[in-house]
Amino acid sequence: QVQLVESGGGLVQAGNSLTLSCAVSGGTFSDRSLAWFRQAAGNEREFVATITRNGINTAYADSVKGRFTISKVRAGSTGTLQMNNLNPDDTAVYYCATTRAGLPSRVWKSRDSYNYWGQGIQVTVSS
Repeated sequence: QVQLVESGGGLVQAGNSLTLSCAVSGGTFSDRSLAWFRQAAGNEREFVATITRNGINTAYADSVKGRFTISKVRAGSTGTLQMNNLNPDDTAVYYCATTRAGLPSRVWKSRDSYNYWGQGIQVTVSS
């Protein structure tokens, strides 16, 4: 059974950086895509970033493009989300998710495309 565990969250001041990690057990990222979603209080869970199974292609939400970087060790069991220049609007619970399915780009940003999820980790950005 695949399990995902996020780490690295916390409280940070606006303008600073934070790196989230996602550890997978019961498998590796060699044949899995990795995605990050987030959910702010009172809002729906929204797409943040994804990297494909082969590690070549990435996609980002417009709100984080240029500030966040997603990566994974293809043959390893850890993926990361580097978050720079954080602002209070980035405050949310962040979730990593994965699937072994080959996804067409039109569904990369859909929650329904990923069948394994972590429990989430809080990121709070103070102004």
